[in-house]
Amino acid sequence: MAVTGQTCYESIADTTPTTRFTQHTDGTVSDSVTGLMWQTCSYGQSYDVTTDSCLNSVVKVNWQEALRAAVNDRTGAYKDWQVPNNKELASILEHSCVTPSINEEVFLGSLSENYWTSTSAIADKTAAWVYTFDRGLNSLHDKEAFIYLRLVRYEK
Repeated sequence: MAVTGQTCYESIADTTPTTRFTQHTDGTVSDSVTGLMWQTCSYGQSYDVTTDSCLNSVVKVNWQEALRAAVNDRTGAYKDWQVPNNKELASILEHSCVTPSINEEVFLGSLSENYWTSTSAIADKTAAWVYTFDRGLNSLHDKEAFIYLRLVRYEK
């Protein structure tokens, strides 16, 4: 599963094998295990079916901007995109790989950086959970911080 720069360990079973996903030509990916549909590219990018790559630059947003971005996004002509919650984003972590810890054959344009979830901290409502796709770990960040985003929707 390794692509440029990514390190994968064959001794660890894939947690997000490519066969689990259906890649669509509209910039979306369906997950047969969770029933979720993801954007192929990180927020700010657009999918180019001809080159099977992501165009444009990845955009960092604060937490409120992430929530607004989901409401306004029309990738694949869908109108019900959401910022993934903690468990949803964790479901696409590839635990056999690092830098980034995501299936790069399925999820293009991924950075080894933090990505927002919609899950707020319990004790501190000014913070929300993020996952870093460098090592697949989660942590709390201030909602005013500028962080990357990948949107999700429930496939119907």
